[in-house]
Amino acid sequence: MTFAAPIAEQLFVLKHITGIDALAQHGRFADATADVVQAIVEGIGEFAANEFAPLNRIGDVVGARLIDGKVVMPDGFVAAYQSYVANGWGSINAPSEFGGQGLPFSMATVALDSLGAANMAFALCPILSVGAIEAINHHGSDAQKAAYLPKLSTAEWSGTMNLTEPQAGSDVGALRATATPLGDGRYQIRGQKIYISFGDHDMVENIVHLVLARTPDAPAGTKGISLFLVPKYQLTADGGIGKANDIKVVSIEHKMGINASPTCVLAFGEEGECVGELIGPEFGGMRAMFTMMNNARLNVGLQGVQIAEAATQKAIAFAQERVQSAKAGGTSRDPVAIIEHPDVRRMLLRMKAGTQAIRALLYFASGYVDRAALGEAGAREMVDLLTPLAKTYGTDLGSEIASLGIQVHGGMGFIEETGAAQYYRDIRIAAIYEGTNGIQAADLVGRKLGMEGGDVIRRHVQAIAADAKECASLATVAGACAEVTEWMLGASVDDRLAGSYAYTQMMAVATSGWLMLRQLRAAQAEQAASGSNAFLTGKIIACRYYLDVMVPEALALKNSAMAGSELLYALDAEGMAA
Repeated sequence: MTFAAPIAEQLFVLKHITGIDALAQHGRFADATADVVQAIVEGIGEFAANEFAPLNRIGDVVGARLIDGKVVMPDGFVAAYQSYVANGWGSINAPSEFGGQGLPFSMATVALDSLGAANMAFALCPILSVGAIEAINHHGSDAQKAAYLPKLSTAEWSGTMNLTEPQAGSDVGALRATATPLGDGRYQIRGQKIYISFGDHDMVENIVHLVLARTPDAPAGTKGISLFLVPKYQLTADGGIGKANDIKVVSIEHKMGINASPTCVLAFGEEGECVGELIGPEFGGMRAMFTMMNNARLNVGLQGVQIAEAATQKAIAFAQERVQSAKAGGTSRDPVAIIEHPDVRRMLLRMKAGTQAIRALLYFASGYVDRAALGEAGAREMVDLLTPLAKTYGTDLGSEIASLGIQVHGGMGFIEETGAAQYYRDIRIAAIYEGTNGIQAADLVGRKLGMEGGDVIRRHVQAIAADAKECASLATVAGACAEVTEWMLGASVDDRLAGSYAYTQMMAVATSGWLMLRQLRAAQAEQAASGSNAFLTGKIIACRYYLDVMVPEALALKNSAMAGSELLYALDAEGMAA
């Protein structure tokens, strides 16, 4: 099977869910005209298929390697990345004043959708650089922006996030890395960081590490954390590459998947000078890092879309080619392609509908990122609300779809040569990094639920319910979400957290269902105006399947969402282990 970007689908969702035409009416995004949007979607789709997709297999089998203290990428990766830079794909929504194209975040979302579906591990590198650009642009000094953003904006340099330490995973406040003032405005950085994606590689001449660390006498916990810009190579006075910082790659992890993404253990300043610069105010590290993480969480949710798309394409192609058994109930006893069997059809349609639902959710959220950047009232609150839904549901459903892809392949799906298993291995990390899905659910009920006294989430649920009056399944789920919302607002912290994951799933399904309903109407209108075609027919059936079959499943989560925490603590730790 040859991967092909879902260009017609992407353009349809951009138009009807993201509202790209409305965004282009604003002066800031005036360059996002219909012809430019189409050219970008088609161009990045072709690039992803021709440059990134052929490297997916070697990236998985060979992977990134640590050789003489340096990370070496598999054959073909350096050339493909250089082509990515030369074609300007890394600069789509980077700031125009620093050499980027200044286009909407929505367009960068589409680009990453295609790149990651072609090669998820490879596309992790651009995701991290996007986050670094965000953090420096929002919190860096003018000098830092001038020194680092031009090369990051063109993707000539890449960026990383450095939060996790051996004793400080989700508990970021437990980190111990230190930053000691050198007396000239710079700091000596010391400490070890783990799980650093693309912490080292040979595709760029410099890597810009954003590192959380503590200054001397800093308060305990997250209040004492600051953010530092620590380049692999220090810059000369004229902005060129200078001497190397003491950043040692201790090891790279041997992982279940995303083998082409080097996950590094990095040691800063343990054997020599490692100089960094403070980004933003001292003790402002968490605020600055969350600027980087928030959009990164949406991009991780998008990885669910990427893998779902690739797994669905592969499964459909296999099901069309694999001949097994006569169709039950048919008049002929000749074997048929397995796509003719009802249960295979069930799996494929669930994969197709689920992929379209989470794509709509992620593109919807990306549109609100752009509206928030424009200062539109209520947009920032919608980004805050949608982020945990998109990250959690996107990655969970992406994992389910990858698993179904293996099932469609049968025994061959369990054999690595088919490539179906790689999608499942690659996507499994996405529910863990950038804040586990349990943490996303806790964020929803701990921070986002209480926005404006609960009115932000109430308005969202009310909008879904008002638009779903003729769709019984969605209206019923929206009503259940409203009921659970009110229960959550009055529940204890433990009871809210006990039901947080189920509630997050319910809200995500209701939101995705709403977006599929909107697409159903748009597809039907286009069909009525211009006649039927394969894409519109497929869109209508996928929307109907999601609304009729997948949305009602969310009702089963209501009891779990409102069950409370008592039973969870009925067993003590010893009893749980008995």
